[in-house]
Amino acid sequence: MSATTSADWAAHKVLPTWVPGAASGAGVVLGVAGVIAGLPPIVGVLIALAVVTLVLIPWSIAVEGSRRARDRMVTVAVTGAFALAVAPLISLLWTVVDRGMERFDMTLFSESMRGVVGAGGGVQHAIVGTLVITGLATLASVPVGVLAAIYLHEYGRGGKLARSISFFVDVMTGIPSIVAGLFAYALFALIFGPGIRMGVIGSVALCLLMIPIVVRSTEEMLRVVPNHLREAAYGLGVPKWLTIVKVVLPTAFAGIVTGCMLAIARVVGETAPLLITTGAVTSVNANPFGGRMENLAVFAYNQYANPGVPRDPYIARAWAAALTLLLIVMVLSLLARVVSARFGVRSR
Repeated sequence: MSATTSADWAAHKVLPTWVPGAASGAGVVLGVAGVIAGLPPIVGVLIALAVVTLVLIPWSIAVEGSRRARDRMVTVAVTGAFALAVAPLISLLWTVVDRGMERFDMTLFSESMRGVVGAGGGVQHAIVGTLVITGLATLASVPVGVLAAIYLHEYGRGGKLARSISFFVDVMTGIPSIVAGLFAYALFALIFGPGIRMGVIGSVALCLLMIPIVVRSTEEMLRVVPNHLREAAYGLGVPKWLTIVKVVLPTAFAGIVTGCMLAIARVVGETAPLLITTGAVTSVNANPFGGRMENLAVFAYNQYANPGVPRDPYIARAWAAALTLLLIVMVLSLLARVVSARFGVRSR
């Protein structure tokens, strides 16, 4: 069979297959050229979309007619909306990686800021504080959130207590993070006196932010579990609590782990509540009950907002801390996927 010619495509009123790809390629080249020339990434995306639209749509109207042209226009619009949504994220990631690599060395992870003025130093104390504060908050939030979700979905449907819990969970979901920090600080200030700063106070503040996310995500995963699995267990005489432990929770395990990781990702980069509750310190402190404790988010903020002279070492450490925090979130997300794939119940 002979190769299809442009005349054959025109006879069938369909654009050649290479036209959309060529138009998209030209748009991408011009958009990338604009970004290299110094334009913002979003402007580059708009340039690419304009080129594709101006080249592809009139050609499609002339050859294929208005109906196919509208279809191609919608395709371009949807693709463009996706590109516009992703462009700021890619720009942010590129900026953090590009600027953070300046100080991303072994010294950054092996040293703290104790006695350091100007260049040098590292974020060892901030990494330890971040892991301890977030880990303690996770240990407290995940059991409370999962058990509350089990009660809401499995036991308290339609009850007054369940409705009250759902209402307060919805309210807590929308509270600003600074309010959680103020509450935790005020609570401990009433007990230990004003001016108290400890890592555990930051963990309490993060708990207030994590618990609603864990409750809602776990509750949604429990709704996904088919009812016939519960009914089969009940038909065999299995008690309800054992059905939940042996059937419902293993079935929803992968989704519950994902929800918990989303909650951790939500709070691991919080700055405002930890500025109030944990304070700042230049040395390593792994005891959440032993005074002030540094963390990566507060460290990056302080280095960037209050640089010394010269400024460059402080700014470089701030970007390196931001990159480290980004990598911690990525590692936690990958671990969540591994746990979900390893222990999640697969449908057959």
